[in-house]
Amino acid sequence: MPRLRPVRPAGWWFDGLLFAALVGLTVALASGHLLGLDRAVADWADSHRPAAAFWVARVLNFLGQGTPLTLLAAGVGVVVGLRLRSVRPVLPPVVAFLLTNLTIGPLKLWTDRAAPSASVKPPYLPEADTVRLFHTDGVYGMSYPSGHVANAIVWYGVLALLLPALLRTVGRTVPTRLVTVVRVLPPLIVLSTTTYLGWHWLTDSIAGLLLGLLLDRLLHRAPWDDLPLPGPLRNRDRPFTFAA
Repeated sequence: MPRLRPVRPAGWWFDGLLFAALVGLTVALASGHLLGLDRAVADWADSHRPAAAFWVARVLNFLGQGTPLTLLAAGVGVVVGLRLRSVRPVLPPVVAFLLTNLTIGPLKLWTDRAAPSASVKPPYLPEADTVRLFHTDGVYGMSYPSGHVANAIVWYGVLALLLPALLRTVGRTVPTRLVTVVRVLPPLIVLSTTTYLGWHWLTDSIAGLLLGLLLDRLLHRAPWDDLPLPGPLRNRDRPFTFAA
């Protein structure tokens, strides 16, 4: 039986904490709590957004674009797989794609929350409605949780898993600190910019952070080098996470 890979913090207690925090945040918002905080943060951002800061934030926010990140991670997985003659490096991007599509999108549709900008441009909802969950009949509500933030955590986590393997195929190594930077810095930038630009409420971004961390831990637990493969692929099963 393949053994799960270690994650930090170790154990499932942290996963349970992340899940409980996401559920608690959602219940609090649905009950009308924290809406004033969201409104205050959005109003502050609106009044402190000069043109130069807007464009810097908008450019940096591209770090969280799900489709380019998906294609980049898939491309790196394919390259590593070709170099190692193994299908295993392709597995993390495929599983990450499935996980994000089975969680982020359905949650957005279910919670049905509009973005802060929905009150100043079509559909011109009343301010009180834009901040609430479960209110737009599924027409405009796609804000909670933030897909940008969740996708950034998941996909940069996948890249952090694949890039060391890619460099090892050419006889190079990557410093552990650089891997940490890849995993941490882009998601933090995306969380900050997507909130500052008014594209998401603060709690949307926090929910995306909680969900992204939960999915990231699941992906990094997976024993990618030891998962059993179908017969035709068993001659293409070289490990990659610790490949020399």
